[in-house]
Amino acid sequence: MAQTRDSKTRRPSRGKYIPKRKICSFCRDKVEHIDYKDAAKLRPYITDRGKISPRRKTGTCARHQRALTNAIKRARHLALLPFVTSHIQQSVTTG
Repeated sequence: MAQTRDSKTRRPSRGKYIPKRKICSFCRDKVEHIDYKDAAKLRPYITDRGKISPRRKTGTCARHQRALTNAIKRARHLALLPFVTSHIQQSVTTG
């Protein structure tokens, strides 16, 4: 006869991993406006390849992520932040 699921021996289950919820640093500090001229504040939100980090990684809320993206794009346009990191630029130009 077929065995039921309950009669099989089960492995002892480990607790599910629940990561700690990230809190938006801009909400925590009660920032009204994200300044695009403050490049030092924007750098942690850019990867080493020059990409903008996603919300799920940085923990910013949707409202501040949109403002942060606009601030980073403005800073790039004014050459305060790089579009691409220097080691990538060198590898592309050398061939």
